Amino acid sequence: MRLRRPRGRAAAGVAAALVVLAGAGVWTATGAGGAPAVHQEDRVMEMPGAKIDTSYFTAGDAKKKRPAVLLGHGFGGSKDDVRAQARDLAREGYAVLTWSARGFGASTGEIGLNDPAFEVKDVSRLVDWLAKRPEVRLDAAGDPRVGVTGASYGGAISLLAAGHDKRIDAIAPQITYWNLADALFPDGVFKKLWAGIFFSTGGGCKTFEKQLCEMYERVAVSGRPDAQARDLLAARSPSAVGDRIKVPALIVQGQSDSLFPLGQADAMARRIRANGAPVAVDWITGGHDGGDRESGRITPRITSWFDHYLKGDEGASTGPAFRVTRTGGISSTDGAAQLRGATSGSYPGLADGTRAVRLTGREQTFENPAGAAPPAISAVPGVGGGLAGLSSLGVGGLSIDFPGQYARFDSEPLRPGLRVTGSPTVRLKVTSSADDAVLFAKVYDVSPDGKRQVLPAQLVTPVRVDGAKEGKEVEVTLPAVDHNVEAGHRLRLVVAATDLGYASPAAPGTYKVALVGGSLKVPTAPGVKTEPAGVPWWAWGLPLAGAVIALGLLATRRATAPAPDPELAEVPLQITGLTKKYAKSTDRYAVRDLSFRVEKGQVLGLLGPNGAGKTTTLRMLMGLIRPDSGEIRVFGHAIRPGAPVLSRVGAFVEGAGFLPHLSGRANLELYWQATGRPAEDSHMEEALEIAGLGDALQRAVRTYSQGMRQRLAIAQAMLGLPDLLILDEPTNGLDPPQIREMRDVMIRYAQGGRTVIVSSHLLSEVEQSCTHLVVMDRGRLVQAGPVAEITGGSDTLLVTVDGPVTEVLADKVAALPGVGAATPTDEGMLVRLEGASATGLIAELVRLDVPLTGVGPHRRLEDAFLTLIGGPA
Repeated sequence: MRLRRPRGRAAAGVAAALVVLAGAGVWTATGAGGAPAVHQEDRVMEMPGAKIDTSYFTAGDAKKKRPAVLLGHGFGGSKDDVRAQARDLAREGYAVLTWSARGFGASTGEIGLNDPAFEVKDVSRLVDWLAKRPEVRLDAAGDPRVGVTGASYGGAISLLAAGHDKRIDAIAPQITYWNLADALFPDGVFKKLWAGIFFSTGGGCKTFEKQLCEMYERVAVSGRPDAQARDLLAARSPSAVGDRIKVPALIVQGQSDSLFPLGQADAMARRIRANGAPVAVDWITGGHDGGDRESGRITPRITSWFDHYLKGDEGASTGPAFRVTRTGGISSTDGAAQLRGATSGSYPGLADGTRAVRLTGREQTFENPAGAAPPAISAVPGVGGGLAGLSSLGVGGLSIDFPGQYARFDSEPLRPGLRVTGSPTVRLKVTSSADDAVLFAKVYDVSPDGKRQVLPAQLVTPVRVDGAKEGKEVEVTLPAVDHNVEAGHRLRLVVAATDLGYASPAAPGTYKVALVGGSLKVPTAPGVKTEPAGVPWWAWGLPLAGAVIALGLLATRRATAPAPDPELAEVPLQITGLTKKYAKSTDRYAVRDLSFRVEKGQVLGLLGPNGAGKTTTLRMLMGLIRPDSGEIRVFGHAIRPGAPVLSRVGAFVEGAGFLPHLSGRANLELYWQATGRPAEDSHMEEALEIAGLGDALQRAVRTYSQGMRQRLAIAQAMLGLPDLLILDEPTNGLDPPQIREMRDVMIRYAQGGRTVIVSSHLLSEVEQSCTHLVVMDRGRLVQAGPVAEITGGSDTLLVTVDGPVTEVLADKVAALPGVGAATPTDEGMLVRLEGASATGLIAELVRLDVPLTGVGPHRRLEDAFLTLIGGPA
């Protein structure tokens, strides 16, 4: 049960002292090979208004004094997410304390978004506890030598702790925010997609402090943040105490991050450095949008940072003042991505080495459509990380600007090319038909032929222009990126009226945009030098592969999809008049005029001989190919490539690709990370239980048999427990016990209110697992309906009795007049009638004192199937 936080400081004062619950401490020890055993102590600590679940890790000589590290977790996670890093730090000679923040994991209380009055004070109380541990080194009485690190939410608490508690000695914040108001309301524009994900990941409004819930709902409804909302988030941000953060800071920020972009790290670096503290900045390839977090490199760097500043080890390297990871192409010999680190002896900021690039284009007029729809697409949470990898390779990413909704200004081909490192800027004059305008600016890298344009890191800058009715000049700072523009390519500035990730005015409007000065100022950071490459491609390949799939689904989405049908909002699938011809054919059809409907809770079997059109139908349903005519609606939404409703669909169609070097578990984890959704939403353990791979989950996939790969792919399809699950031949490669397990899984899955569509050639399994059938032949619908309806109507009856059917009983029944045969089965007894009626048979069975429990028609699906398609499949 989650405790609600006491309202008022009197209640907080009563419980101000830290209390360790009696009996809550549990010690465990782990060790491998020559590594020292790690001791783990779990305990729940009483805080004002909450019980905080903690774990404490140490290793080696218990009498040896050591520095301590507080290790925070990301938003939506818990202390369990950082257990592995905690153990590694313990083996490196640190006393490590992890905890689940209020409202997460097993901790109680309300989520306060790192409220200084509660979450930040919780950290200070944890420092109090560390100061009492005999193995922790002290700088003074009650003052332990302690560092703080963590990613995202945990990264912010490291900054806030350093600003509020002078006992913090070093920090290493990762992919986090400096000012949460600026992150969620950049330039006064509501970042609606990320804000929604933020609150949903936290468990919904009920899990947050009341004022935070009210703030979010107010802004989400109005679409525009107010001053009260900005002040509330800013007060809980590290920037509020920025002038008090005076400890060495290693700042790790993601290039693939539309939630907390590089500008957030720049602000924290400049402020902390101005305070006189040592600062190093590291731009990794991944971020909140996905991609590689480079933990294999970053974790040792954080350890070395703490070795230097907490242990006082002068020989421990703090690394370069600035480092950025770059992608330089893919090796033609081994398929390895050429990931390189570029470094500089000083942090260049976001405006170093500015070069003016001339743009051309007259003043242009465009529209903000009613309802701001359809919106342009730039960053999509969960997809951008992989696409950032594509953009760094010069591959066109996912970015859509609809005609009539944007202005465009191009440069001449660049001679020579240039490396953009930082935030380009441009001056514009904006005129609006309304008092204010909301615009979205981005810079593309355009190929020499003009056919391919790349949006670096999939990032866009929102711009709110107040008082634009009479025309107003503004300077626009574009997203900070690190991107190489090759010689012969052009830069293209696009200013759009809409963007999928943000709230735009719902009222239609007209905008005019003109260049002022005619140049785009591009930072080049000439002092940043690239090092040799050496990181293997498969460390980031799966998120990139996921992005390629997303690109195929989304990049072709050009036309506006039909409006959702509210009457079908609860219908998982309705197909109407679906038709698809074979390629390069005018009269041969893969699917022709197909129509059927699937309801919630059904397990639908899609049957047909080879060439019936089953897989083509499933591929159209997934948005992988377009029908020539007809319509597919999922929960009332028309299916198009990249339709948002496809997020409610899970699929296993024609196998799945896995990275052979990684384990089965790692493949699933990376696949889920590429979706950008919270880890707890994956239902990973349920999926792994379904897969039934046991210890093989820890082995490299290259060692798997075909059946094992099949089971892993099915588990991947079930990640997230989608509302509609599509399985194409899911039992290929499975042995009979595994097939039976899969049958049970599908039935249980649908009983939870979800829907399963399964295409299979194993008719006996379909008959036992499916509630409904769709039979296809030569692309057409032959019959659809409940299994019992399709298999019924034969001269064979299934007789069920109380107890087993003996051979003696079967012989007696077979000898009855009008009975051709009687055969015992696991279900009862199959009786074939040859002249007798069902009523007559029942009368005879009663006369023989047979303990009947049921009599009904029985016809094997195989018989019905062959009858429907007119012969052998």
